[in-house]
Amino acid sequence: MSRDVEADRLLAAARSTTDPVAAARLIAEAFLELSRTADAATLTPLVQRLDALRSDPPRPAVEVLYHTVAGVVGSRTQQPRALAHLDAAVRLADQHRLHSDPLHLECAVMCTVTAMRPHLVRPGFAQFIADLDGDPARKARLVALLGLADAWSGNLLRGRAGLRTAVELARAAQRLDIEAEATSWLAKIEALCGDLDAAADCLARARDLAARAGSSWVAFHITECAAALHLASGDQDAWAGALEYLVATFVGVTSGLVFEHRWELATHYALHGRPGDAAALLDQMPDPPLGWPGAPALPAWRAWIAAPADTAAMATLEAAFAGLNRPVERLSRARLAWLLGAQHARLGRRADAIRVLEHASAGYAAMGAAGLLARVTAELDRIAGVAPAPRATPLTPAEARVVQTVAGGLSNSQAAELLGISAKTVEFHLGNAYRKLGIHNRAELTGTLAQPRAQAAGS
Repeated sequence: MSRDVEADRLLAAARSTTDPVAAARLIAEAFLELSRTADAATLTPLVQRLDALRSDPPRPAVEVLYHTVAGVVGSRTQQPRALAHLDAAVRLADQHRLHSDPLHLECAVMCTVTAMRPHLVRPGFAQFIADLDGDPARKARLVALLGLADAWSGNLLRGRAGLRTAVELARAAQRLDIEAEATSWLAKIEALCGDLDAAADCLARARDLAARAGSSWVAFHITECAAALHLASGDQDAWAGALEYLVATFVGVTSGLVFEHRWELATHYALHGRPGDAAALLDQMPDPPLGWPGAPALPAWRAWIAAPADTAAMATLEAAFAGLNRPVERLSRARLAWLLGAQHARLGRRADAIRVLEHASAGYAAMGAAGLLARVTAELDRIAGVAPAPRATPLTPAEARVVQTVAGGLSNSQAAELLGISAKTVEFHLGNAYRKLGIHNRAELTGTLAQPRAQAAGS
C-alpha cells in the first residue's frame, strides 16, 4: 500500500472522531507513515492540525504528539524552536511514563535522535524496543533508529548489526520506505567499517528502494552515504564532488553534518590551491551554537583553513580536539586529526604528522571504523617509510571479479546478471579498478590484463 494512501486513511479517520486524543494519535500515525517518504513542506499541515487539538489544561498524550511532529518538521525546515519542541516531547513522555505506549515510545526515540543526542537512545529506550510486540513496521522503524543511534554515538559495529536486523524486519513487514532508509544508513556504516563491497551494494539497493517507495526524504540524503563510500575507498574526486552537492543542497541539517560538510569542502579547496573558493564557502556561514556537534572546534578549524601552513593555527586546532568529547563527536574528532596530520606530513613535519595521525588511528580503531583506519594507517606507513605488503594486484576480490567478467566482452548489465549484483555495483567496482590501474576504458583494461600473461609466456 502507498504510504500516501495509508496516511490519507488515517487523516480521514482523525477528522471523523470527536475524541481529541484519538484524533491526535491518528494524525501522529499519519506523520510516521509519511516521515520517510514526504518532504517537510508536505508534513507542515500536520503540525497545524495537532496544534488545533491542544487544550488548557493540556492533555499530556496530545502534547507529546504535537511537540514531536513540530520538532521533527521544524528541524527539517531549520525552525529556531525545533529543539525546544523536541525537548518538550521527550520530557513529557518521561514525566508521564508514556514509554509503554508504542506510539509515544517511537515519538520519544525519534525526538532524541533528531535532537542529535544518539548516546541517550540505548540507555533510555532499548529495553522498551526489545519488549515491543505487535506492529512489525513500528518494530522495524525503532530497531533502525536504535542502530543509527549506536553508530552515530561511535559504536559502528553494534550500529551495523542493528541496521542489518532492521532491514530484515522491514522486508518482513513489506515496507519499502523503512527498508530504503535503513539500507541508506547501512551503506554509510559499511563504508566506515571497511566493507566497501557491502557498502556499494547497499548504496545501489538504497537508491532503487527509494525510487520504488517514492521517498524524497531518502533520495535527498543518499549522497551523504555515497560520500562516505568515496572517502573510505580513497576516491578524492568523487568525494569532493559529493561534498559540493551536499553543501549546495544543505543536506546534513538533520544529521548534524551541515557545518562539517562545508568546512570539509573548504579544507579541500584550501589544500588544493583554491583559497578564494574556501573563503567564499565559510564567509556565508556563521559558526553554529556550541551545542551543535563539532561546534567547539569549528572556529579553530576556520582559522586553519585560512592559513593551512601556519604552525600556530595548526596547534590551535589540535588543542581544540579536547572540546570534542561527546559520543556524537567521536568521528569528527578522528577526521580532524586525520586532516591535520596529513597536512603536517605534506609540510615535512614528520614527528607532528605521526603524533596527530596516531590520534586519528586510535579514534577510528576504538569505533570500529576499519575503512577509515586503513587509510590513516597507509598514511602513517608512508611517513614512517614502511613498505606496503606485496600484492599481486591492487584490486579487491570483488573488483577483480568484475574486471575479469567485463574483460571477456560483457556489458555492465550482462556482467551484473552473471555475478548476481546490480549494474550500478558493477559500474562502481569498474570505476575503482580503472582508477587503481591508471586506465580509462575497456581496451586499456584488456591490455593491462594481457601483460602478466605475456610476461609469464616469455619466461
